[in-house]
Amino acid sequence: MTGLLRDHGLGIPGAWHDVRVSAILDSMKISYHVMSAPAPLGLVFLAATERGLRYAEFMDRRSIRRIIASHAEDNPGATWEASLLRLKGVVDQFESYFCGALLNFEIPLDPAGSEFQRQAWKALLAIPYGETRTYGEIARAIGKPRAARAVGLANHDNPIVIIVPCHRVVGSDGSLTGYGGGLQRKRWLLRHEARFAAPMFAPERMAAAHGAGASAAAHRPGSSAAASASSPRARVTLAPTAAQRARVAAARAPRTPAAAPARRVRGSAPARSSGRRTPAARAPSRSAGRRNFR
Repeated sequence: MTGLLRDHGLGIPGAWHDVRVSAILDSMKISYHVMSAPAPLGLVFLAATERGLRYAEFMDRRSIRRIIASHAEDNPGATWEASLLRLKGVVDQFESYFCGALLNFEIPLDPAGSEFQRQAWKALLAIPYGETRTYGEIARAIGKPRAARAVGLANHDNPIVIIVPCHRVVGSDGSLTGYGGGLQRKRWLLRHEARFAAPMFAPERMAAAHGAGASAAAHRPGSSAAASASSPRARVTLAPTAAQRARVAAARAPRTPAAAPARRVRGSAPARSSGRRTPAARAPSRSAGRRNFR
């Protein structure tokens, strides 16, 4: 990334142009796009000039018109136009980062800021993925050990979040302290990077572990991989675990049909216990008795 950034002024102190006094900006075109990031990050506003990415910031329920108006002073006379095609490469790298497949960005940058801010942002780019630094360490890295508070202000004004990793800067006691995007986002980003920076999730180590497992399976006697190793399209089949075998056995086991509920036969229900007498148990009426004695 350092080579890409050097071409756009980050590698040469004082090489960035002052956007407030440059006459070139009168005809500058800025392409912008809004992408969706995982919660709690939300929507991210992206904007790029012909030199590189200039803005990557959390929208925080602000409208596009309001965000563009907030940058009008730094970009006088610039023409803003929506363009996903211009920023597709940036969007693709962001999505790979959120999936844990990308650890380092390769994007030309063109942020606008003072000389001190550019020095602080350049020092942030040197923080490795999954690690943190304190404000005092950043101040010493730029040769100004007493400017820790000014470094904090420069981090707050960072116009390119995540790519310029101001979220990797913590307090001297390890606390998260302040963050322009909110502590909830900072906590999520640090946990996300710590998870995928672990040896198990590093892409190069995952590939090495997969290759070691494949070679071990190929040399195992009686394995299907060893039998097909001479084939140009040999595939390595890993033995299923006990849990996988149990799930397969449960899926293949015949299922016994559940007993159907008993159906009530008409007329088989017992008579209700009530105080009324059945017709057979009733006493003969008076008219019937008179007929018998006649």
